[in-house]
Amino acid sequence: MPAVTVENILTLPRVAQPREGAQSRPVRSVSTAPKGFEGEGFPVRRAFAGTDLAALDPFIHMDQMGEVEYAPMEPRGTSWHPHRGFETVTYIIDGSFDHEDTHGGGGTITNGDTQWMTAGSGLLHIEAPPEQLVMSGGLFHGIQLWVNLPGAQKMTDPRYQDIRSGEVALLSSHDGGTLLRVIAGSLDGHDGPGITHTPISLVHATVAPGARLDLPWPADFNALVYVLSGRGVVGPERRPFGEGQLAVFGAGDSLELAADDRQDERSPSLEVLVLGGRPIREPVAAYGPFVMNSRDELVTAFEDFQAGRLGVIPKSPRVRSAQEVVDAALAPGGAPGHHSL
Repeated sequence: MPAVTVENILTLPRVAQPREGAQSRPVRSVSTAPKGFEGEGFPVRRAFAGTDLAALDPFIHMDQMGEVEYAPMEPRGTSWHPHRGFETVTYIIDGSFDHEDTHGGGGTITNGDTQWMTAGSGLLHIEAPPEQLVMSGGLFHGIQLWVNLPGAQKMTDPRYQDIRSGEVALLSSHDGGTLLRVIAGSLDGHDGPGITHTPISLVHATVAPGARLDLPWPADFNALVYVLSGRGVVGPERRPFGEGQLAVFGAGDSLELAADDRQDERSPSLEVLVLGGRPIREPVAAYGPFVMNSRDELVTAFEDFQAGRLGVIPKSPRVRSAQEVVDAALAPGGAPGHHSL
């Protein structure tokens, strides 16, 4: 799990311990993400499945994509599809992903990179493994997070942010036992590069075996911790949790968790996503690729999509779906064409 790392964590700025008297947030629930498939058939864990939407606010949905070691011709992504009313945040830990949308956004993201797409008023986009990965196979692992937009910003102009791994803020816990990568928002006054409409923080933490992590956390934010790999305990109750599990916290102004002394050989550390944001507290009407405030707005979104008002697939797209690449390679005399971003 490379993402982005450093040779000597002790050279990094340190996050202060929670202030004296800070209230450690209790754990309200620990749930296990069910496995499924998305898009053309790539494996995912539904990180938020079964969790009350009010506890997630301002987040809507999160998939852990992989971790999977693809054989040649196996990698999969999505075909062209619409979005309106929210933001998608795709963070790649291992492997590569291509993106193209009808608002001009696009690029290739790889180990530790993030693409942040504000769908806003609506667009079409495609996410697919690069053609060389389709042909060769290889390791793939990442997450996609859906961040809701307030009603007043749901029809904002689409925007695309290309966040390179070298741009994230790298921090150390106060004792040097945890590497913290701030992708968006702020942690103890250290800002990540992601620009958000809704105030949130998104952090990827690597907790060394036996290390404990205590983080100051805004009292007006909700708080979630999702385990990408490894095992540990969470909250003042020290509830056990591990790979594919989500901890939802109650009220307070600090978070605590710890890694087990012994980890699996495949997962030498406890790898978690720490995320939270200021709840929007508005009605949510979500269906498929649209997240709005009312059923009428959903109907309008579908009508606009069917009428082509969310964009039209380019005649010569820069990105082809993985299935198109495979079909071309398997056709008599076929070979994948070269499409670069």
